[in-house]
Amino acid sequence: MTPGSTDTSEVVILGGGAAGLSLAYHLARTSAVPLTLVEQPDGPQRPAERTWCYWSEDATELAGAVSASWSRLRVYGPDGRDVTVGATPLTYRMVRSTSFERMVHSCLERSPAGRVLRATAGEVRDVPGGAEVRCTPPGGSPLTLRARWVFDSRPLPVLPPARTHLLQHFRGWFVRTAAERFDPTVAVLMDFRVPQPDHGLAFGYVLPLAADRALVEYTEFSRAPSTTEAYEVALGHYTREVLGLGAFTVDSAEQGVIPMTDARFPRRTGRAVYRIGTAGGATRPSTGYTFAAVQRQSRAIAAALRDGRETMPPPHGRRALAMDAVLLRALDTGRVDGPTFFTDLFRRTPAPRLLRFLDGATSLREEWSIGLRTPVGPMLRTAVEVPFLPRRAHRAHTDPRTGVPRR
Repeated sequence: MTPGSTDTSEVVILGGGAAGLSLAYHLARTSAVPLTLVEQPDGPQRPAERTWCYWSEDATELAGAVSASWSRLRVYGPDGRDVTVGATPLTYRMVRSTSFERMVHSCLERSPAGRVLRATAGEVRDVPGGAEVRCTPPGGSPLTLRARWVFDSRPLPVLPPARTHLLQHFRGWFVRTAAERFDPTVAVLMDFRVPQPDHGLAFGYVLPLAADRALVEYTEFSRAPSTTEAYEVALGHYTREVLGLGAFTVDSAEQGVIPMTDARFPRRTGRAVYRIGTAGGATRPSTGYTFAAVQRQSRAIAAALRDGRETMPPPHGRRALAMDAVLLRALDTGRVDGPTFFTDLFRRTPAPRLLRFLDGATSLREEWSIGLRTPVGPMLRTAVEVPFLPRRAHRAHTDPRTGVPRR
């Protein structure tokens, strides 16, 4: 390609985060469609390394990028009692962004029609027969990419209007302890033994990588993020006072913000332009989990393009989004106590069914049975109220370097 030139692909994917990489991977594996994955060049705007987690039944799925997995999960209630469950046939898996990126790039290198372009993507607009993207490679010369389809995963500068808007914001330490403190066979999804904020909820999160190594995280669901200093204080309390880790070192840290909102994310922004990932509504509003929905969405898009269909399916069904809207409102108003609500779900519901529910893969009958195990009165009151609430604009609290969805 020469400076100021125009280049053509069948598909252009903007963004090298979870959504962009996943779509490129599934397209390269299932079809020979010419595709260009546009990633941010090295520099301050390129996202730092991140961790993504999800559960799956397929032991071979993304096996080249999975760095750890667990078949047992634990939740600590605010009273200190724990519930430990087996997730079989599901396993909970950790993917590090650098490993995932290497795997996808390798797949694209083997593909006869796939490539990675390091450039800053700018304006995207419809043109006859598709869309075009204005890009600026590191050298500074403009480049125009034309494609039949453009899939844009870049973070939104402003979130769509919503009735309820919470944030899942967190900071995690990769710690190494002087003594063996962790059970490598059990992942702690929620530990509510931490001090609770005045609004929302907070919990610890522990993914053991060995008996002396783990990702330990402090997470809040609330209306606004905290400062790095506040997260550090909370992590210090959790690791030393709650977990009792003793002497340890911090190898690295990561931090992020994930929107938890019942906003309606526009999936199509032009005749040939789609949004994917969090920008396209892939984040599950009630939990912040994103990675599993991104895989489901990517497989569906790859199948649609392979079969010549122009309709791209949504990442979540309407019923799941309606339930999430009710739960978000119930949490935001304080009608349900978040720590007790989530702990009781794990205590009263078979783990595989609950995990499928959290992933939006349960039947109406299963969802009804789970709903009966929640605070029925407050949830019904909220369900009646939600349709009449106005949608209001909210500022996006995301940073492209740290706010990319992890779960």
